[in-house]
Amino acid sequence: ARALEASGTLAAPLPGDAGAVSVTGASCDSRSVRPGDLFVCKGAAFRPAFLESALAAGAVAYLCDAAHEGELADRAPGVPALVASDLRRAMAVASAEAFGHPDRDLPTVGITGTKGKTTTAYMLRSIVDAARGEKSCGMIGTVETFDGRADEPSRNTTPEAPDLWRHLANAREAGLAALVMEVSSQALKYDRTYGVCLDVACFLNIGLDHISPVEHADFEDYFTSKLKIFSQCETAVVNLDSDHADRVLEAASRAPSALTFGIGRPEADAWADGIAHSEEGVAFTLHLDGWERRVQLPFPGDFSVSNALAAALSAQLLGIGPDAIAEGLARTRVPGRMEFYRSADRQLTAIVDYAHNKLAFESLLSAVAGTFRGARVIAVFGAVGGKAEERRHELPEVAARYADYVVLTADDPWTEDPLDICHEMERSLPEGYPHEVVIDREAAAARAFELAEGEKSVVLLLAKGHEAYQLTRDGFVPCTSDCELARRGVAAHDRRHLA
Repeated sequence: ARALEASGTLAAPLPGDAGAVSVTGASCDSRSVRPGDLFVCKGAAFRPAFLESALAAGAVAYLCDAAHEGELADRAPGVPALVASDLRRAMAVASAEAFGHPDRDLPTVGITGTKGKTTTAYMLRSIVDAARGEKSCGMIGTVETFDGRADEPSRNTTPEAPDLWRHLANAREAGLAALVMEVSSQALKYDRTYGVCLDVACFLNIGLDHISPVEHADFEDYFTSKLKIFSQCETAVVNLDSDHADRVLEAASRAPSALTFGIGRPEADAWADGIAHSEEGVAFTLHLDGWERRVQLPFPGDFSVSNALAAALSAQLLGIGPDAIAEGLARTRVPGRMEFYRSADRQLTAIVDYAHNKLAFESLLSAVAGTFRGARVIAVFGAVGGKAEERRHELPEVAARYADYVVLTADDPWTEDPLDICHEMERSLPEGYPHEVVIDREAAAARAFELAEGEKSVVLLLAKGHEAYQLTRDGFVPCTSDCELARRGVAAHDRRHLA
């Protein structure tokens, strides 16, 4: 209660001592409440029955907004309650207090950007593990959450505040060496990460994305949300090669310390030169803190070098030396991100990547076209329903510049008809551009591998990565992941050509 009062988010007067209870955690999901939790009554779908379930599971108090205050007091008489004027921010403040501010005892790195968050996070995790031992680095991100206790697939890139602080507390108790987290624009806009003291905050890049009625109203809202990360860090790490770099640097200057990275930029704190591309990935010379190392990455493209610079500079700030940095970068593997599947005869390469916006498409497809010269490039992708409608025009436009053939398919259509989305995407392809629409994603991948026969080819399975579900009007429907589809396609090629 005192923490909420200090943050200006307590709507009602402080409760008297008669209501004092010991709070040891927080939750906003009645199904995950633990004894001693403060239960947060939030969301448009909240029902008073959720509070009753939480109390039955051991919650000792609750936090709500003024709109629910009277009703919940009647449903749970005598239960200590806090009433918030800003429920989202109050939820973050209360969660930090309930879990004992674990960020103060745990080196924590936050990474934001339009593209590259997941790959950079995995690079940094691999470096920490190389330096401190396997499973020594925690991870909160799009693909998975590992906090020393939980090791599970993630539901959101950045979880709600009670879950986030619980993971931080678990990581502290497990004695992890560090924790790296992806920080989404939505998390920053809606205060999911409010109050987390980041030792390092990385800003990778900014591009047009996530503009919709259910995300960000416009680019300014999106950009401003991203920049909030610098208000909660000790050291800002900024990409000099990013669009709007001057504005990012100006925001970063408000942090106690700000460092930079860039390709071919000796003025930066970490920089790269000597870049060499091959079908196996990209090599470069890393310059950092007075030393240099030759680094080999198992990923293509200059954008991978940029991600590696961010990870290396962050690792150096955590006290990690050059040998572990080079080793960790070289052995990085990211589920569903730039995963290569190659046939035995090297005539077919399948690449699975989560690229799903204009910036990511431009970076990946241009790198593939430049690296696999002479190969036929076939891209399989769709666009999500209900949000980010700009992708329906931008993705096919970018793909048409670099790919030889496009297969349009379903990609989380949500409440919309995937055929309507694909037809909208078709209209953004140049007239006469070779393509087809195959709504079933598994069949679309099979068609792409069929088209790849007879010549050296690259099949790109884009935007779904490791995910084994489609979000439809019926909810989350299981499907075969792009990783498995790539394995099948390459295996079938090998059976045909090695028989």
